[in-house]
Amino acid sequence: MQFGVRENPGRYENLDYDNDNAARGVLPMPTVIDPPATDNPVQRILLEGLSWQRFEQLSACFEDSRAVRLTYLDGRLEILSPIGPGHATLKRTIGYLLDADLTVKGIRFYGRGGFTLKQPGRAAGEPDESYCIGADKPLPDLVIEVVVTHEALSKLPLYQGLEIPEVWLWRNRDLEVYVLDPDGYRRGTRSRLLPDLDLALLAAHARMPDQYDAVQAFRRAIGLDHNPGQAAPASAHA
Repeated sequence: MQFGVRENPGRYENLDYDNDNAARGVLPMPTVIDPPATDNPVQRILLEGLSWQRFEQLSACFEDSRAVRLTYLDGRLEILSPIGPGHATLKRTIGYLLDADLTVKGIRFYGRGGFTLKQPGRAAGEPDESYCIGADKPLPDLVIEVVVTHEALSKLPLYQGLEIPEVWLWRNRDLEVYVLDPDGYRRGTRSRLLPDLDLALLAAHARMPDQYDAVQAFRRAIGLDHNPGQAAPASAHA
């Protein structure tokens, strides 16, 4: 099997591939690798022309690894690695903040965490956090994604196919809210599921450098705890 390699700025592509191997599902074609930028250690590998069966075989190899994130959509498999502790801390911070807000409002919720959501034969991906609101359900009402690289495959088609009502993306140090309409996801200015949630306040606390301080300050800001001696951060972007 021969590979021709063409070099672009920060990108390498397999140009030739043994079609017999491709037909047997041995390896996908082509492979695109984006080396990590100096300010982002995440490496992105994109495999195209990959069958669903082959995806399931590959995903089984990574099922015990929390440092690797797989997303499959219409024959394309994206592998992101490493998913480091900073990413994990941020997603949990957002989760802790949302938990506190739901608790103070007396809203029944069920945190589902991150688990693989599948549209068999077409798409699969794992959100960072997910929630059922009001009652526990087989599929979450809300999924939360911390975007680790701007070139990552969008999981919105997967979530739309599963009719997930709402998706939050943490990108560029801010929250983006997408609500599901009949024609697809539409970016909104507030949560449809939680219309009384102050998204700007939550985002301001998510930007705080220390998770414990962020959660405690947010709890005071929403009235869950009371400590007048310490001010909460403003809602304006940092």
